Amino acid sequence: MAHRLALATLAATCVLILFGGLVTNTGAALAVPDWPSTFGHNMFLFPWSGMVGGIFYEHSHRLIGALVGVLTLGLAAALWPLGGRLRRLGLLAVIVVLAQGLLGGLRVVLLHDTLAIFHGSLAQAFFALLAAIALLTAPRGAVAGPPIAREVQGLVLLAAGLVYAQVVFGALLTHAGRVDLHLAGAVAVFVVLPIVTARLRRTGDVVAVPVSRLLLGLLGIQLLLGIGSFLARFSSLWIPGEQLTVLVLPVAHRLLGSLLLAATVVLAVRALTLAKKEAEQEKGSRRATDRALTIHDAVDRAPRSHAVSTGDRAPRSRAASFSGHPRREPASRHPLQ
Repeated sequence: MAHRLALATLAATCVLILFGGLVTNTGAALAVPDWPSTFGHNMFLFPWSGMVGGIFYEHSHRLIGALVGVLTLGLAAALWPLGGRLRRLGLLAVIVVLAQGLLGGLRVVLLHDTLAIFHGSLAQAFFALLAAIALLTAPRGAVAGPPIAREVQGLVLLAAGLVYAQVVFGALLTHAGRVDLHLAGAVAVFVVLPIVTARLRRTGDVVAVPVSRLLLGLLGIQLLLGIGSFLARFSSLWIPGEQLTVLVLPVAHRLLGSLLLAATVVLAVRALTLAKKEAEQEKGSRRATDRALTIHDAVDRAPRSHAVSTGDRAPRSRAASFSGHPRREPASRHPLQ
């Protein structure tokens, strides 16, 4: 139940990110000037006839966001009985989705581009969090796997950090024009990710191998989309499809970036999970060995102590008999006898 709900929330969030890209790239971010209402109407009661042009993108984005919020609450409720890490992740997801909705509303009310950058970056982090929950609740996620070297674990964590930084740089490019950071981040990502996927494919793990292959394929597509988006925005070259292509390329580029981040986080969570299981197994094996040695020592000392105690009592007994009963000399006979 929890796994299916996690997948549903993940899919709805993917659609939400898609509409968020459409809102940004069509310039519809302020098509609805008020929040949380829509032109004075209750958000859920706004007439469909009024959803035209930019209003369609912006209001649809709000409605899908509300759906994601409801699904997240349901997911947290499903994770609560499981306790432990999953319960904490469910609560964290609720906190993040509430903060995300608040940032989106404040972006409309306060008209600050900085809030748009935080809004877009937090959306990607929330998507990655849902991907991690989906893995941890999946039956395959509980399957044991081969041990992963510590250096590979470090590489996977580095890759996840780099991909998320690149997502943030993409938001800075969109809202602040920082193309230099995004290009530098792209170079780092395209250097590290192929190395990570190559190392993980050699492990033979049932989760890491297929996700690594998927990640490598997405990376190639992302490169093409990134080049196309750059040319569409920063060059005067003619592009087939013109306005439609100019709209689709950056939206697809942003969405694929979300999938890359989710896949990298899944690999990182899998590596850490296997490392934790390996450490628990080693700890359990060490405890069993210590218990066996303790029992062996106890059994080994038992007859030896018995023998020592027996040997000590014998001399004391003899000594006591000699000292406690001294030898008497025979009585002298009478001369007449």
